[in-house]
Amino acid sequence: MFDPFFTVRETLRFQSGYFGIRRNDAWIDEVMHHLDLSAKADVNMRALSGGMKRRVLVAQALVHKPPVIVLDEPTAGVDVELRQGLWHFVRRLNRDGHTVVLTTHYLEEAESLCTRIAMLKAGRVVALDSTRNLLASFSGLYLKLALEREALPEALAARLVGREGARVTLRLDSYAEIEPVLAGLRQAGIGLTEFELEQPDLEEVFMNVMGRP
Repeated sequence: MFDPFFTVRETLRFQSGYFGIRRNDAWIDEVMHHLDLSAKADVNMRALSGGMKRRVLVAQALVHKPPVIVLDEPTAGVDVELRQGLWHFVRRLNRDGHTVVLTTHYLEEAESLCTRIAMLKAGRVVALDSTRNLLASFSGLYLKLALEREALPEALAARLVGREGARVTLRLDSYAEIEPVLAGLRQAGIGLTEFELEQPDLEEVFMNVMGRP
């Protein structure tokens, strides 16, 4: 919460004071810089836009350097530049020993930032593990190919999970299966114009977990 009668800087000073911290203007300036609030430092809180007020709330959560930082959808509705700056700052705090608890609907953020992930369904935890283990639990690869002609050997048809003309996506169980697939195409006289290998991401893990009974 904040008082609408104070400036941004004063609000952050008061927040620091609640935790017994004084004369930390250098840190307050750094927090405001990373949240793109420096230009609003001496602006009254009631004059800020909704987006700016949201940034101040994040600054209040960080200004006293808590050992555990809880961020609830901190980048919802913010621009890409601020989002990148905030995550750069949060990563630094994490490296300095702060534990960060993040709730987010942006799965790409969770995958890149979090070392441990919990997934909720109907208010219950349905998955809880390290990010690496969650991704590894759905083994397999996607091999995306652009073929020279719209043909696919019958032996590879069972691996087909997507097709758009001569562009096909095959599901493989491991890297060892890549060469046999390519060999099958060579034997069938089917050339390639593009080749892309893709691993399952957190979105696929999430959809699989949510689809369970």
